[in-house]
Amino acid sequence: MGRKVHPVGMRLKINRDWSARWYAEGSRYRDLLHEDFDIRRYVEQELERAGVSHVEIERYPNQVQVTIFTARPGIVIGRKGENVKQLRQGLESICGDGKKVKVEVEEITKPDLDATLVAQNIASQLERRISHSRAMKRAMTQAIRQGAQGIRISASGRLGGSEMARREWMVEGRVPRNTLRSDIDYGFAEALTTFGRSGVKVWVYTGEVIGNEREEAVE
Repeated sequence: MGRKVHPVGMRLKINRDWSARWYAEGSRYRDLLHEDFDIRRYVEQELERAGVSHVEIERYPNQVQVTIFTARPGIVIGRKGENVKQLRQGLESICGDGKKVKVEVEEITKPDLDATLVAQNIASQLERRISHSRAMKRAMTQAIRQGAQGIRISASGRLGGSEMARREWMVEGRVPRNTLRSDIDYGFAEALTTFGRSGVKVWVYTGEVIGNEREEAVE
């Protein structure tokens, strides 16, 4: 039985920040938490092809700010901002109580270093019946080429249509998951294939963060 800790949750307030920044007590905390789940679920469904990495939510009195980190901001914004306007209206209907929703779009300049986008890319290739080993090797090569210090990819399920589910993983470079100062991005995605669901986990190590300064990893 392994001891597994989420890489992002373990590094909160060390070199990572929360993806939802607000405070509430009692039953209000429960309601706002479920509202966050609905917001993220709605954004993922509406922007399925926009390469959305993650969504950050900040709450103010009578206002909710939703920041969408995506590799394709043009799809999110749409022609003359039509898509953002529709997205804002849908989010305001979810929030209710007359809350105003402010939507901001942040572009991810290096999608090959974003663990969630890498996992989504591999999952989409598995759905198109591309070999899992080929998709994993290609993603690792692109990440190292973009400047990653190390990358680890794990794929599980009925890989290649095998009768029994199994897990395969590949590592290139170094991924020190035990040190808190290591800047490790973690992502997960699922592929719905004809043989069932397959899961893809990705760890991307881009260097060390000591205090507020970023230093290159020591070989």
